[in-house]
Amino acid sequence: MALGWFLGYTRVSFHHAAESIPLETEDGNKTTLAQVCESTTPPCRLNPFLFNGHLQTAWTSVQGRDVPIIYRRKVFEHEDPAYAGTFAVDFVAREPAEAQDDSLPPRTTYFTEKEFAALPSDDKKPMLVALHGLSGGSYELYLRHVLAPLIDDGWEACVVNSRGCANSAITSGVLYNARATWDVRQTVKWLQKVFPNRPLFGIGFSLGANILTNVCITEPIPTVLQASD
Repeated sequence: MALGWFLGYTRVSFHHAAESIPLETEDGNKTTLAQVCESTTPPCRLNPFLFNGHLQTAWTSVQGRDVPIIYRRKVFEHEDPAYAGTFAVDFVAREPAEAQDDSLPPRTTYFTEKEFAALPSDDKKPMLVALHGLSGGSYELYLRHVLAPLIDDGWEACVVNSRGCANSAITSGVLYNARATWDVRQTVKWLQKVFPNRPLFGIGFSLGANILTNVCITEPIPTVLQASD
């Protein structure tokens, strides 16, 4: 045990309801969401010289690893006057722009009119809608780490940036909190129209996970999302 600690290995615990959500695999076998999470979670290996979770988290930002996800940004005007203002959605792109926009996070540029007009598609690719944490954005390393293997596997993805985050403009007094479901709701409805055949999935991190939870509780969107995490 002491040797394992010195090498940075630590035990991972899973907490869930007594009865986890039942799932059926493609080969017809039965499993549960808890079993899927446990089987797909890799071993946890930390830096043994960092003595708390805050330092471990900070360490991931200074290791020099990069995940070069490229984005095209679209700024939407909210349709409901109760939540007037704009919000930015960053879509994963395959090709870098000709020039970087210094007003936006790295590798992020606005759609050109031609690019945005060509965006609608009838393809059946799975698409992930991601929500970042409290003060982050689409550029966060942890988020890009999640997107990268899915993009390599043929998925599409977009990130709904909370108002004022990721260098997006604050255009009203309505910002965001854990109950701020309005921008996500409009985004999902828009995606349904533009990509009618794509199965949509949702994932949230930290505050984004709270927003997604409230979306699933208070909105009819769960009938649209194939799964959310």
